[in-house]
Amino acid sequence: MAKGPGLFSDLGKKARDLLNKDYNYDHKLTFTTNTSAGVTFTTGGTLKGEAMLGELTAKFQKENWTADVKFNSNSNVFTTITWDEPTPGLKAILNLSYPDQKSGKAELQYKHEYAGVSSNVGLTPSPLTEFSAVVGNNEIAVGGEVGFDTAAGNVTKYNAGLSYTKPDFTAAFFLADKADTLKFSYLHTLSPLTNTTVGAEIAHSISKDENTFTVGGLYTLDPLTVVKGRLSQNGKIAALIQHEWKPKSLVTLSGEVDSRALDKNAKVGLALSLKP
Repeated sequence: MAKGPGLFSDLGKKARDLLNKDYNYDHKLTFTTNTSAGVTFTTGGTLKGEAMLGELTAKFQKENWTADVKFNSNSNVFTTITWDEPTPGLKAILNLSYPDQKSGKAELQYKHEYAGVSSNVGLTPSPLTEFSAVVGNNEIAVGGEVGFDTAAGNVTKYNAGLSYTKPDFTAAFFLADKADTLKFSYLHTLSPLTNTTVGAEIAHSISKDENTFTVGGLYTLDPLTVVKGRLSQNGKIAALIQHEWKPKSLVTLSGEVDSRALDKNAKVGLALSLKP
């Protein structure tokens, strides 16, 4: 089956990833191991200021079933159970948490050659529910999403989006925040050889009459090393360099400065991910 338009959350995702993914201003270490029983363990720690936050994740996969259980140093437990393609194109996801049991939800996703549908409902007596749908194909897609609070009887959100995709670029337009924000994103691969890519996201708040923007780019120094940079309308400039020093193991160094307050210390983060 062809890829199709995907889900509503996929619209503009490539531009968002270029501008936001992998930027980190803490010190983070993760280590992944696999057992003979098919269980993958990931342990990690993040140093935020003077606080150390720890996390342990266990992942088990068999056929089209996947179970993820995550524990953190705040005594929170998060469980995700995924049933992938009980029928072609369908995925069922169950999210549970403890002690915040109210944040649990059940979700169904369906991807078709010409459509994508997602629906989730909170696991409470009066749940929050969300529904999204996209129609189109690999090139043009249009869709929307809506959220509803059954306890208050209120619509919590409604957004609409349109995307146009070609092999070397993608553009997306959104009417978001209950029709209060106009947003446009763009991604263009200038050189497939070096994966040189530029992107931008521009937003206009109707109620506040304010404009925001972020522009950025990516360049592949060599097959194992990538550099990225971005600039926002608030004067903040960020950059990162990511190197795959061994297969599947990455080291990422990120930094950010505020060009409007150069007297303040720059933010610097280091992330190290070790995988077998």
